[in-house]
Amino acid sequence: MSVLAKAIFTIMKWAVISLTIQYVAGCSSHPTESPDISQDKARSSSPGLVGRVIAQSSRFVVYVPSAQDTLRSLAEHYLGTVENEWMISEFNDIQTIEAGMPLIIPLRPLNPLGVDTKGFQTVPILTYHRFGTNSDKMVVTSTAFAEQLQYLKSHDYHVIRLSDLVEFLNGKRALPKRSVVITMDDGYLSNYQYAFPLLKKHGFPATIFLYTDFAGAADSMSWTQMKEMIDSKLIDIQAHSKTHANLSERLAGESESDYRKRIENEVITPRNLLLRKLASKPVTFAYPYGDSNPVAIDIITKAGFQLAVTVNPGGNPFFAHPYLLRRSMILGDHSIEDFKSKLQVYVDLDL
Repeated sequence: MSVLAKAIFTIMKWAVISLTIQYVAGCSSHPTESPDISQDKARSSSPGLVGRVIAQSSRFVVYVPSAQDTLRSLAEHYLGTVENEWMISEFNDIQTIEAGMPLIIPLRPLNPLGVDTKGFQTVPILTYHRFGTNSDKMVVTSTAFAEQLQYLKSHDYHVIRLSDLVEFLNGKRALPKRSVVITMDDGYLSNYQYAFPLLKKHGFPATIFLYTDFAGAADSMSWTQMKEMIDSKLIDIQAHSKTHANLSERLAGESESDYRKRIENEVITPRNLLLRKLASKPVTFAYPYGDSNPVAIDIITKAGFQLAVTVNPGGNPFFAHPYLLRRSMILGDHSIEDFKSKLQVYVDLDL
């Protein structure tokens, strides 16, 4: 950034801070003159923080950080969790705090729908199957997966939990602008052997969809390994049916009643087994082969699942159907350029 650009940015930032101070003062039940941040008239800091609060309302805090403050500590104090540090970072267009430089902490989501004057936010959900060294199309090598995760980290993508989409789709939760979800299907042992260590290295969460008849097979994860992954607080184990049958297809000669009972078994059995084995209630479901129909959606909804995913590629805006979410397959023959093309985080309506 040039010296002129820095100067312009600083002037604009101070203008925003000045307007925010006036706004929060106007919203206060006891209006006061806007404080002069250059003088030592500011209020004392909140408990547990070292810096100074100079204005506050129900929507914003204007805060002068100390050298000991971090985005994470401010997010934990004001926003309830360190995972919301992105809200402070994005609002102030900063990556780190500069001591003595006032910043604005938004206390509420300002744009939960991810919509602006040019377009709208979408959240890509990536899906993998197996990892390792084989040349099979469905196998992503550890080297390729490591490169993909490093790309996400280096280019400021936020890997979020699939369950975070529940409130986003309900218009109640804003998400980071460059949000991405990672999922894996079936429950292969290589998810534990190769993917899990790399996800832990970066602190990235992911969801593994298990079809429960596969559990215990030679090439699947064990229940002990799945419990270890859940205990890491990074991995969710969710339902991918009982047998991996196509839920949208009725068997030859099968009555409508028998078809519905079979699909109920495919949905409810894994839900109950995962709850019993892992003490974790599944809230998301992945359709085998990505195929669904109104019967399957109805059963999944009544079984208490809040989201369901297909394998139709593309991103998911706030108005996406919660039981027909899009996912983009990542395959073993994909280059890093192919991977980048799957990261659709915004739809520009001006194009």
